[in-house]
Amino acid sequence: MNTSFRLKLVLFGFWLLFGLVIGRLFYWQVLEADQLAIAALKQHQDLKTIPASRGRILAADKSSLAANEEVFLLFADPSRLEMKADLAAEKLAFLLAGEEEEAELEETIKNRLNQPDSLWVPLRRQVSREVKKTIEELEIAGLGFERDQKRIYPEGTASAHLLGFVGHDHQGEPKGYFGLEGFYDLQLAGQPGVVRREKDASGKPILLGFSYKEEKKDGRDLLTTLDRTVQFLVERKLKEALINYGAVSGSVVVMDPDSGAILGMVSLPAYDPVTYFNFAEEDFPNPVIASSFEPGSVFKILVAASAVNEGVITSETRCLTCSGPRKIGGFEIHTWNDRYYPNSTVAEILIHSDNVGMIFVAEKLGRESFLKYLKGFGFAEPTGIDLQEEDVSPLRPAEEWKEIDLATASFGQGIAVTPLQMIRAAAVIANRGWLIDPHVVSGIIEAGEVKEIKNRLPKRVLKSSAAESVSAMMVEAVEKGEAKWAKPEGFRIAGKTGTAQIPVEGHYDKEKTIASFVGFAPAGRPRFVMLVTLKEPSSSPWGSETAAPLWFEIARELFIYWGVMPER
Repeated sequence: MNTSFRLKLVLFGFWLLFGLVIGRLFYWQVLEADQLAIAALKQHQDLKTIPASRGRILAADKSSLAANEEVFLLFADPSRLEMKADLAAEKLAFLLAGEEEEAELEETIKNRLNQPDSLWVPLRRQVSREVKKTIEELEIAGLGFERDQKRIYPEGTASAHLLGFVGHDHQGEPKGYFGLEGFYDLQLAGQPGVVRREKDASGKPILLGFSYKEEKKDGRDLLTTLDRTVQFLVERKLKEALINYGAVSGSVVVMDPDSGAILGMVSLPAYDPVTYFNFAEEDFPNPVIASSFEPGSVFKILVAASAVNEGVITSETRCLTCSGPRKIGGFEIHTWNDRYYPNSTVAEILIHSDNVGMIFVAEKLGRESFLKYLKGFGFAEPTGIDLQEEDVSPLRPAEEWKEIDLATASFGQGIAVTPLQMIRAAAVIANRGWLIDPHVVSGIIEAGEVKEIKNRLPKRVLKSSAAESVSAMMVEAVEKGEAKWAKPEGFRIAGKTGTAQIPVEGHYDKEKTIASFVGFAPAGRPRFVMLVTLKEPSSSPWGSETAAPLWFEIARELFIYWGVMPER
């Protein structure tokens, strides 16, 4: 091997070593700079988080719908631990193991106790007072407790879909999901406090060293519009109805038609927000705002209101095409009971819930005006309610609407809406023409002061005269329609039944329906507007025999509760 080659080999080795050093420095100073800085900080500083108390969710009367129960956070100072970590972990896991496996919890605690450089490591959240007392009796040096909180829901499952629940994020920190807990999570969560202290090489605090403390900021309370009595009443009646009518599920929404305040909202079956982890994910979204359905005949009141508002019909306009089935675009459309009423008025069309008659009304209105009012009633957008997970089906572009689409939509098929969109649109008729935003929270409480939440200004959709005209037709539909047998005597109620077949794989299931009833009362000066929906009732598929009686049962008790007197 000659000298020149050896020299080149040495130079190559030198440059290779130089490159490795540069690469390592680049790795330390650039790629891992943040992690190394954090590690260095941990070596001489101890960080402790002070959890903030989550805000309460209150009913309109300021009673608790969601509150906090005192529990404890178990922590350890590994530097003071006198018992072996393995033995301490075994004893603690035996007392603390709940839903998870005891062996898994024991391994987690052991790993956390084997951190001699740490002054404070969390071992278990939400330890009950009884378990805390038992652990204290073990007299294990280095363990301690801090007050913690557990979310509780005094109303149980009644308001589960409305309230949501508190789970944990990917870092293990409490976080609200769904309903009010999810929508207002930042307001409810508050801001945790922080204590930072310098420590020496052995991990003990330096008395004269750097110390910093940031106080916690507890979460704000929410004051809702919910009436606990209404909520309890609605849940009880809906539970009974699911059994009596053999329905798969159901929802009831009660709203103030003038302000949009939600007074009651229940969907069943529900879940337990405390033990949410025992339920499937599909149980969590609120069907009132996250599930669309074809509304069926309850939609007819909106088509009639649009046509009256446009001036193309009145309640006395007579149908010229109501003597039999209608053939449109290769399809033949019948009435629900195959009965026909030639020369019937628009008011009678609603009384008979006549599909053929509604096609006549929609044709008078026209496709362009029909789509204009769909948007006016708010079906092209979310309602904006202050609940997490609202989802709506978009409207088809105008150019995709064919003659048959206008015909079927006139009686509520081939169009998808959420229950909340439907009750919001019905409220336009109840409040004489205004589209309002529904809401659940009226104010946020901070330092004992209620800060009112301002909603968007209402939009005029119908003339007052048009709304009053359709309201009168709805009263007649209740007085003379198929559900008249269940109506409370002496009260003027404006309402409409609905029965919609459920679309399955491109066709309608003849056996399965969604039965509904929407209405408001007293008709002249409505105290409330309410929508009832029942999915797949087995006792009868018709809204007049299931949803309407349930609506009237709830209304009877609401009249008593609010002191609404019969008008005759």
